[in-house]
Amino acid sequence: MKPDDLQPTPGWTLARRTKRMNPSVIREILKVTERPGIISFAGGLPSPRTFPVEAFQAACDKVLREDGRAALQYAASEGYGPLREAVAAMLPWRVDPAQVLITTGSQQGLDLVAKVLIDHGSRVLVETPTYLGALQAFAPMEPEAVGVASDDEGIDVADLARRRGEARFLYVLPNFQNPTGRTMSEARRQALVQTARELALPLVEDNPYGDLWFDAPPPLPLSARYPEGAIYLGSFSKVLAPGLRLGYLVAPPAIAPKLLQAKQAADLHSPSFNQRLVAEVLRDGFLDRHVPTIRSLYKAQRDAMLEALAREMRGLDVTWNAPDGGMFLWARLPEGLAAVSLLPKAVERGVAFVPGAAFYADGADARTLRLSFVTATREQIATGIAALAATIRETLHP
Repeated sequence: MKPDDLQPTPGWTLARRTKRMNPSVIREILKVTERPGIISFAGGLPSPRTFPVEAFQAACDKVLREDGRAALQYAASEGYGPLREAVAAMLPWRVDPAQVLITTGSQQGLDLVAKVLIDHGSRVLVETPTYLGALQAFAPMEPEAVGVASDDEGIDVADLARRRGEARFLYVLPNFQNPTGRTMSEARRQALVQTARELALPLVEDNPYGDLWFDAPPPLPLSARYPEGAIYLGSFSKVLAPGLRLGYLVAPPAIAPKLLQAKQAADLHSPSFNQRLVAEVLRDGFLDRHVPTIRSLYKAQRDAMLEALAREMRGLDVTWNAPDGGMFLWARLPEGLAAVSLLPKAVERGVAFVPGAAFYADGADARTLRLSFVTATREQIATGIAALAATIRETLHP
């Protein structure tokens, strides 16, 4: 017998919080969509046609030539100073760059918020439905996630007041929400901020899609109306490129130091080279020239999906919305159908979507589903929606 054979097998004991960790439904579905021939409306991925490759190539050359050694070195946890200044300057309310923390994607911002604000059993309020990635980020801290009733205008403020309890915060996506694509109205924003002030309820405002409006910009952010009581999350993934993994948060001075400490413990700092690249690309108003091309592309693809739905779903009692921006629309199947059960049948016909039930903190609606319109071509959208309609008809009338 070899000496190694006498060594005991390590007895890994997992932390209790790991029981709350689950794989992303979307990421699992994306594995299926990698099969050849699948038209995917499932992913929340921006169109690679929008990535400004030439601008980044020029920025890479300049950063490496003029600042290469610093760009490849460790850096401040808060983020690259000129990038923080650029973020503060582009927001529609007065923000001190000292309030800006550069994060490794806005998803890390959600993780930092969870670590700093949630204890075991803490009540956290979310929209109905809400972003799945936020539920995943909050879950390891073992909160009580409570869904607040929501409609086409956003949060139901009366229901918010009823469910407030001792909630640590309300997490909300006012602009072109993931998953529904809805936008909170001006009147609802005013009422929500007034209620939050009255209840001394902090807000966590997530705004990765706010620049992707089609005809008119959305109303002023909640954080601009309630700066002392809101944490604001933003991202460069949807307007530049997700592979950079850069986002940011803006926090009131009272909470910013603890978020910074959580960031230091997590990864020391976000990639300094990437931060310098983005700061260089943002010079001279690049986003003002670049983002309108994204809006134009996505609007055309939204219109193609709306046209295909109107044509193919006739007589099927399927409903859907028409988002004013962003990347998603929200649909509801006829009574008696569940999106989870429909998905494998749709995949057999060559089309994929995300069942809506995963986006609910509680009381999931099994008939709902999310459709992304930004990565498929107009031809693929027409073909995919026709396949989805055929799947529904076949399931209703086998």
